[in-house]
Amino acid sequence: MKNLFTIALMVFALAFSSEAMAQKFSGLDKSPADIASYPTDYKVSEKLVRVTYSRPQLKGRSISELAPAGKVWRTGANEAAEIIFYKDATVGGKAVAAGTYSLFTIPGDKEWTIILNKNLNQWGAYSYQESADVLRVPAGVSNASESLDAFSIAYKDVDNGTHMVLGWGNTRVSLPITF
Repeated sequence: MKNLFTIALMVFALAFSSEAMAQKFSGLDKSPADIASYPTDYKVSEKLVRVTYSRPQLKGRSISELAPAGKVWRTGANEAAEIIFYKDATVGGKAVAAGTYSLFTIPGDKEWTIILNKNLNQWGAYSYQESADVLRVPAGVSNASESLDAFSIAYKDVDNGTHMVLGWGNTRVSLPITF
């Protein structure tokens, strides 16, 4: 009888402890995080620059609804994008020391302003402070035939460096970077 009571107690404890240990996971993020590194070849382990950002999707909306012209934008969704330069670089013609920065942009019709800001771990652009800007440079805008529903960052090899290209809808923003 004592063994039966012990077994019943263990079964009861096991049943409730497994429920207590169950973990609830949230669903997939609607704007998943991504990383864009340069050089882009996965065989090159020593990267020169890396951007961590979230990828909002247009889903029938316009870029101007999600990233209004003339206003500071977090360059993605959720947290402000962060960019790491592993070596000193020249960004849009201006020197930038190796380090980690928040990446903001100000969209425009003919050019976007690219902003590197020293304040990290910012949600959106709500706490953005212009006084913490390390760099502001213009970047050219062009139109592409291919439309991208999800905001994307890629790199294009050019003589003596790369262009970091922001793409969304048919808009392409190109920022020259040299190392």
